[in-house]
Amino acid sequence: MDSLEEIFRRALKSKIFRNREKLLPDYVPEALPHREEEIRKIASVLAPSLRGEKPSNLFIYGLTGTGKTAVVRYVLSRLEASARESGQRVRAIYVNARYRDTPYRVLADIGEGVGVSIPFTGLSTGEIFARIVKKASDAGVIYIVVLDEIDFLVKRRGDDVLYKLTRINGELRSSKVSLIGITNSVDFIESLDPRVKSSLGEVELVFPPYNAEQLKDILSMRAREAFQPGALEEDVIPLCAALAAREHGDARRALDLLRVAGELAERGGAERVRKEHVMKAREEIERDRVVEVIRTLPLHGKLVLLAVISTTAGGRTHTTTGEVYDKYKLLTRRLSLETVTLRRVSGILAELDMLGVISGRVISKGRYGKTRVIELSADLSALLRALSEDITIGELTEEVGREALGKRDSLRRREGEEGR
Repeated sequence: MDSLEEIFRRALKSKIFRNREKLLPDYVPEALPHREEEIRKIASVLAPSLRGEKPSNLFIYGLTGTGKTAVVRYVLSRLEASARESGQRVRAIYVNARYRDTPYRVLADIGEGVGVSIPFTGLSTGEIFARIVKKASDAGVIYIVVLDEIDFLVKRRGDDVLYKLTRINGELRSSKVSLIGITNSVDFIESLDPRVKSSLGEVELVFPPYNAEQLKDILSMRAREAFQPGALEEDVIPLCAALAAREHGDARRALDLLRVAGELAERGGAERVRKEHVMKAREEIERDRVVEVIRTLPLHGKLVLLAVISTTAGGRTHTTTGEVYDKYKLLTRRLSLETVTLRRVSGILAELDMLGVISGRVISKGRYGKTRVIELSADLSALLRALSEDITIGELTEEVGREALGKRDSLRRREGEEGR
């Protein structure tokens, strides 16, 4: 009990944190450095709503952690405040399609945003849409619907919901709906039905990644709000910025590193956050990220990843799509499952690449043309632990893991002996 009291006492009088929540991904700060131009562009697109006009639909691209969601939410909060002052009715509805990854849940969230109570299950999507139209039609509101990580919904469920939403204004009387789509996939919109593509992509905006200096500015600003004075050693923020800049300028990653480093320092009873806390935080975040990503994969996605692990075992640095597909077919036969097409496996590999689990690149083979090679980007042990959570492929994962880890360890021993 004394040890618990000590833990609680340290939490109440933290030497590290002043307000840890300022480092969380859903916190929207009062200022967003190095995104002034994007803020102005989005505000100019949405500003007609203050005159009661429907803004153009907006589609926003950019890699993870480039500030897309934070900027959109920041602009919308300011827009709603201006609308209240001027007496105009503007309402923002935010839906994260990664976590609401069925048409039912997406429409249910939009329904709740317009004031319709939707049961957890039991209705058709057509019925939900009809209720949304009925409730919103005469409300006299400009609704701005944000569909964040929209690619997760479309890749799994198709673009029927998007098609309905892009046509909804034809069924409304005094209200209007404008859509903002946000995605990490720069070529996502090309996969949409041409009718949806032309409607949704009326205005497009690309968010570039941050560089190390910009990330340092972002972290320094947040650190002043989140940490006690003097709680960070001087090299902590530059290290977090440098590590995140290597991974496509991901501000979310940089903030996570800083936050978890602070948590590790606090739990360890340290007076200050040091470089070693950042490096430990990096390992912890990588493990957690891999587990989260793999849990969201469908069964065939997990089998394709297992095939990549199997074909890159034994010291091989890369594999090819054809080799992965051959191994994947063997794994599906072992489980008596139907095998998807080579084209679908190529699509799954592209999704795994986008999620950062693997990396794919095209190399030249001279007169034999070009080929796409695939490498693991995440830690092998973390991947195997995450895959083993699925009871359907648990035994296969254990078998492939023993082979892959055994060959890896054998290679390391040989390299060590050669080095001696």
